[in-house]
Amino acid sequence: MMEYELNAVVAAFFGAHSHFFSAGIYLTSASHITMKVLIVKNIPHEGPGMLKHILDRHAIRYDIIDLDLIDFRSGESLPDPTSYNAVFVFGGPESANDKSSKMLNELKMIKLAVESGIPYLGICLGMQALVKACDGSVYRNPVREVGTRGPDGNYFTVDICPGKEDDPLLRGLTGPLSIFHLHGETVSLPENMELLATGKFCRHQIVKARKNAYGIQGHFELTPDMFREWMSTDPELIAGDSEKIARDFLSIYEEYSSSGERLFTNFLQAAGLIGQPEAPV
Repeated sequence: MMEYELNAVVAAFFGAHSHFFSAGIYLTSASHITMKVLIVKNIPHEGPGMLKHILDRHAIRYDIIDLDLIDFRSGESLPDPTSYNAVFVFGGPESANDKSSKMLNELKMIKLAVESGIPYLGICLGMQALVKACDGSVYRNPVREVGTRGPDGNYFTVDICPGKEDDPLLRGLTGPLSIFHLHGETVSLPENMELLATGKFCRHQIVKARKNAYGIQGHFELTPDMFREWMSTDPELIAGDSEKIARDFLSIYEEYSSSGERLFTNFLQAAGLIGQPEAPV
C-alpha cells in the first residue's frame, strides 16, 4: 500500500493531528511545576505518544532523551534517574541482551531507578530491559508479534491475571485489552517480579518489580500520527499488509486508546504525580 494511500485511510478516521517530537537530545515542557519525569527513547520514532498528551494536560514537566544521539564512547552518559519523579523507557530494535555501551548504560540506569524506588514504566524493549536489570532473562519468543493480529487471525489481546485486577496500574480495567505489538523477544521473570497480565502467543505481557516498577510488552501509547509514522518507517510493518493493519487498528482504536489513557493515568497516580480520582458519593 502506498504511503499516501495509508495516510488517506488514517486521516479519513482521525482527521489532521500535529504532535511535535524533538530532533535534539533533550526536550523539556514549558510547565513550571516542580515535578519532572524522564522519558527515554531507544529509537527516534518510538516516543511517548499518548503519554505526552497526558503529561501536558496535567502540566507535568519532562525531559526526553534519544539514546541514539548520545555518544557513550566519548564519555556522554545518561542523567541520574533519582533526579526525576518517574522514568519511562520506550521501545527500539535492540535486545536487552546486547553488550553495546548504549544497552549496558541503559540497564545500569534502570537498575538504579528500581533500587532507588523511582516509579518506572517500560514499554516493549523498556519492559524487557526492566526484567534484565532485575536479573531476569530475555530470549526469543516462539512467535513474532507484529501489528494487531496473531497467527490465528484474531486480534492480539492482554488478559489480566486473576487476583491482579486491583493492582494500581490496572485499576478500572477489565480484560481482554486490545493491544498493538512489535516485538520478537520475551522474558523469564526472576523471583522478585510478578506477572500481572498475559497473552496467547507471548505469556509475559505486563509485569511488576517491587512496589512501583512496571513493564508492558506491547504498545498502548500509539496516537494516529505515531501509527502513521510507524507504518511508513518500521521494516516489518512496511513488509506486511499495511492496509489491513491500518483498518484493524482503526477499528479497535476507541477501546485501545481508552485502555492506554487508563494505564498511563493509573501509573501517574500510583507514582504520586497526579491526584487520585474522587470516590463516588
